[in-house]
Amino acid sequence: MRYRICAFVLWVGMFLCPHRLPALTYTAADSLRVVEWLSEAGRQPRGTDLTLFFAGKFVGTPYVAATLEVNPTEELVVNLRELDCTTFVENVVALTLTARGGQPDFAAFCRNLEKVRYRSGRLDGYSSRNHYFSQWIESNERLGIVREVGGRPEDGFRPFTAVQRLSLNYMSTHPERYPMLRKHPADVARIRRQEQALSGREVRFVPLALLDESEELRKVISDGDILAIVTKKKGLDTSHIGFAVWQDGELHLLNASSLHRKVVLEPMTLSRYMKKHPSQSGVRVVRIL
Repeated sequence: MRYRICAFVLWVGMFLCPHRLPALTYTAADSLRVVEWLSEAGRQPRGTDLTLFFAGKFVGTPYVAATLEVNPTEELVVNLRELDCTTFVENVVALTLTARGGQPDFAAFCRNLEKVRYRSGRLDGYSSRNHYFSQWIESNERLGIVREVGGRPEDGFRPFTAVQRLSLNYMSTHPERYPMLRKHPADVARIRRQEQALSGREVRFVPLALLDESEELRKVISDGDILAIVTKKKGLDTSHIGFAVWQDGELHLLNASSLHRKVVLEPMTLSRYMKKHPSQSGVRVVRIL
């Protein structure tokens, strides 16, 4: 059974701390799973990579698109049973932050999920969601949650030799493809302003041609880093995200895969995987702090 519940009722019903929570959609099974996984994480040996620990918990979980579009207005949706590539990454990051914060409860997880998913960490309608991954990176860097690797002099520009000039307009020019924009057309103008604010910026990424240089990549990409696949599709910045996993000296992607219809560690190397998709030109690298 799915629950929709306001922050006050959640606090009273579960004896959670009274920090602000938005309107929330969740299931009892998911809330119990969060607490169970956080408790298990607390028993892991020192030095455990918590990002990959939590990511591994989702392996085999079905891929389902548009799981956040289940309410007439925007609410914080917790769904650990069905994932797309973005909600997979967001849930893992929120679990990691919660485990590190020493508050292994469902309310703390929800607060962290809200921080990660929404611009400046606060849910304020559909347009406050970080819809583009460039927006996601910017918001979470500002909150001190992640840092994009590459493109800074201190990182060195090798192998981040390619540059993408952002030109975002896909959502505002295709509002019919987004259920919430069809219901709330006034949000289209808000989305358009956000697209315009990001457009024109230049970001560095590792081009596909350098993804076979494992020795070079090992210097800049670590297990558990978020890899964002840069796309050539008009109006977009990235087309897919997942986590970096080094296996037998080669880089693979742990992701919620529409191809495999579930969360999977892609058997092909990242380079081989991307060469099968002509629109994919390279990867941006984001590290959880």
